[in-house]
Amino acid sequence: MSSGQISSLFAIWSVAGFVLEVPSGAWADTFSRRRLVAAGLLLRSLGFALWLLWPSYPGFAVGFLLWGASGAMTSGTIEALVYDALAAARASDRYVRVIGRGNTAALLAMLAASALAAPAYAAGGYPLVGAASVAVGLVGAATAMSLSEARPREQEEVRGYLATLRAGLGEVRGQPRLARTVLLLAAVGGLTAIEEYFPLLARDTGASITGVALLGTLPIAAATAASALADRWSAVTPARLGLAVAAAAGALAAGALARHPAGMLGVAACFGVLELFTVLGEARLQETISGPARATVLSVTGLGSEVAALALFAGFGFGESTLDVTALMALTGLPLAGAALLTRRWLPPAGPGRP
Repeated sequence: MSSGQISSLFAIWSVAGFVLEVPSGAWADTFSRRRLVAAGLLLRSLGFALWLLWPSYPGFAVGFLLWGASGAMTSGTIEALVYDALAAARASDRYVRVIGRGNTAALLAMLAASALAAPAYAAGGYPLVGAASVAVGLVGAATAMSLSEARPREQEEVRGYLATLRAGLGEVRGQPRLARTVLLLAAVGGLTAIEEYFPLLARDTGASITGVALLGTLPIAAATAASALADRWSAVTPARLGLAVAAAAGALAAGALARHPAGMLGVAACFGVLELFTVLGEARLQETISGPARATVLSVTGLGSEVAALALFAGFGFGESTLDVTALMALTGLPLAGAALLTRRWLPPAGPGRP
């Protein structure tokens, strides 16, 4: 498929998340969060199975639609589930550590999958890679159902789906500080969608299919390290975090314009900083939320990220007529630099009790 077709598939993925993000957050605040996570992972496995059984553009489109729905159902839901469980144990100050370790485990699994992709493809082709992807989702769904679930008292007082939805949206509208944090995290979260173009960027450096898979492990490794170290940086000031994001924007542009496999090191460094920003920013957003619809508020952030990602995909799709992936990736550093400037003013400082 062409880059334009691939971009359209990413757009389908984002539109599905766009439509379902906030409604699924309200579902998570109204019903069982762990069951919603399990259902989302089952949908993702179904989408991967369709890619194996129907390997064509329509088949991939349906698969991406299901994957987008899965992302909406789990986005915000997992974080709210973890935060409320810690709050019930009076250990909410450990959220950065717990979520950082969880993200590290997930990224290590991605790193292992990326490293194994080439030999797995050589051994069994796409059927083996696809079957493994389906199996991982099934295991994840079973794991989600084994988790405990805490429901805060204020959440239990809100009855009904529509009441929960109104409570979450009303909290975002009614608190300017919270609204600014949501907007900032949404913008940076949308820019992380550049990872979908990393294989194309690596390919344009002249790397083979195997080389593309290996180069793809670099950003994942950087994000893994950042997630593992997030707890040590939990008290970093917004000004310093903004400087890190600005440096990441420069590293992204320089790495892309290098047009050499070594340039992926700069791209990886940028992705590591974005992971650190995501973990710390989302933790500070959690500390700012005070109402009963935590997952709904987090889903508003996810919705904003989908909008930003959709704009990114559209930019890449329309821009490919005049620019290559390398130039488009470098230009992505501009909005990231803008986010760096806003971080100092909009990101809340670490909450009380934070080391």
